[in-house]
Amino acid sequence: MANTLANVPVSKIIKNKSNFEDEPKKKSREDWRKAKELEEARKAGTAPAAVDEEGKDINPHIPQYISATPWYFGAQGPTLKHQRPQPEKQKKYSGINEWYKRGVDSSKIATKYRKGACENCGAITHKKKECMERPRKIGAKYTNANIAPDEFTQPELSTDYDGKRDRWAGYDPSQHRAIVEEYQKIEEAKRQMRAEKLNAEGNDEQDSDKDEDKYVDEVDMPGTKVDSKQRITVRNLRIREDTAKYLRNLDPNSAYYDPKTRSMRDNPYAGTDREVDYKGENFARFSGDTQRHANAQLFAWEAHERGVDVHLLAEPTKLELLKQEYDKKRDELKDKTRESIISTYGGEEHLNAPPPSLLLAQTEQYVEYSRYGKIIKGQDRQIIRSKYEEDIYPNNHNSVWGSYWHTGKWGYKCCHSFIKNSYCIGNAGKKIVEMIIIDRDESIP
Repeated sequence: MANTLANVPVSKIIKNKSNFEDEPKKKSREDWRKAKELEEARKAGTAPAAVDEEGKDINPHIPQYISATPWYFGAQGPTLKHQRPQPEKQKKYSGINEWYKRGVDSSKIATKYRKGACENCGAITHKKKECMERPRKIGAKYTNANIAPDEFTQPELSTDYDGKRDRWAGYDPSQHRAIVEEYQKIEEAKRQMRAEKLNAEGNDEQDSDKDEDKYVDEVDMPGTKVDSKQRITVRNLRIREDTAKYLRNLDPNSAYYDPKTRSMRDNPYAGTDREVDYKGENFARFSGDTQRHANAQLFAWEAHERGVDVHLLAEPTKLELLKQEYDKKRDELKDKTRESIISTYGGEEHLNAPPPSLLLAQTEQYVEYSRYGKIIKGQDRQIIRSKYEEDIYPNNHNSVWGSYWHTGKWGYKCCHSFIKNSYCIGNAGKKIVEMIIIDRDESIP
């Protein structure tokens, strides 16, 4: 915005007094009118905005008391530089990486005592009264031995309000590695103790009743922590078995998780064969009677467009009856059209063909997918939960391998055989195993 005569310096007015005395009113009034028209045009958007010395547009809606330049600023055109911080008045502070040096300068160590140095340790950067070393029986001033290295010459830092209160100023990130290593040692010790405890429990044979009572006393219910000695139950904030939504699928291209609303609308397991209980919030939102409600609302809108006065919320019963009647007439019309086409062109014998699942003879279960991989018709194939064959008893066995355990060995329950894939000999095998055990016990002194 152009400067007005009110912003002209007094010295310039006195110097050019003769020019203003010729036609002061006519010139100032004409300039004011043009400036006013240009200002209104810029506010209306019909004229381009004013440009400052840096080539940036000036908002025409800025008030005049902000855009007007003081006469002592010496501006030659429209500008907002006087509203910005002036470089000559800005204080310069220390950089973010500048801080006091720690420790001592071990690169230069004196061999003789220097005048003005500490009489105790010999460092020249402090006096005897400020020395932090143990007082020597005979100071370095008299012995010239074991002269301590000098401390670093500390820089004079200039910090602002936030810099004075920065509690991480001068922090060395490498110091955190010592904390990480300490916690790793603790976790490794815990892991070893846990492994030793499991081995000790596996070697000890206890009565089944005692174990059952023990497990009953020390069992922890989901979301609770039970202390069997004090009989105190502490409820946690949440059930620890519940998996957070953002941890279900760590792929960054999977379903989007909104941390502000804590919602994940899409299925995080889309495109996988995993059988899960959580398929996104939209799955629950569009399941059940939600589809029926949406279809009823759509039918109500279409009926209202055709002149039928019906509303889903005001008259739900009337709408349901109209929809049933509409579906019935639509099915009758389809059947009538089908019969008329068959009677005209024939081909009824082709409609009595077997179902497509039998014609294709590919699988016993027919599943139809969409172009996006979703199931349209049929049911998805059941996921095999185990890679091992179940309920198969080879070599005349009546039980599976691992159904019998004795003295740290697994075997078959039907014959007590500890050899895998061996032939079952029934009760005779049990007797043989018992005789071997008895002979072994008798041989032990």
